[in-house]
Amino acid sequence: MAKIVRYATFIVIQHFVILCLHAFAHVKLEVWASLLGNVFIVVIIWIAPIVAMILLRQQRYPAGVILFLSSMVGSLLFGVYNHFIAISPDHVYHIPAGEERELFQITAALLALVELVGSIVGIWAWRVMKSVSH
Repeated sequence: MAKIVRYATFIVIQHFVILCLHAFAHVKLEVWASLLGNVFIVVIIWIAPIVAMILLRQQRYPAGVILFLSSMVGSLLFGVYNHFIAISPDHVYHIPAGEERELFQITAALLALVELVGSIVGIWAWRVMKSVSH
């Protein structure tokens, strides 16, 4: 599990950095989520990966793996839907013009990539955890 914890830690740090840049672009472009969307964003996309990383680093594997996997999959689905599928002001091709438009588009794609990799690592961690417990 040590290798998985290192990978998950790296992914969470990358995710956080890209998320900060993406949030900056959101604010500058004045693209806002709904109240329910904001709750999901704060809890699942911002807080859950960090808590998962802490749990994994404390060797609390069942809780850490479940939280890491669910936060990465949840973030990926939310981001792909809102940035690439749903036609809304949050869609990468419907972002209002502004200096941060390109930053928004690049960070949306990078978040999807990091969350996909995180989901794969989360599945790997789940399988390893399950094989060790049997």
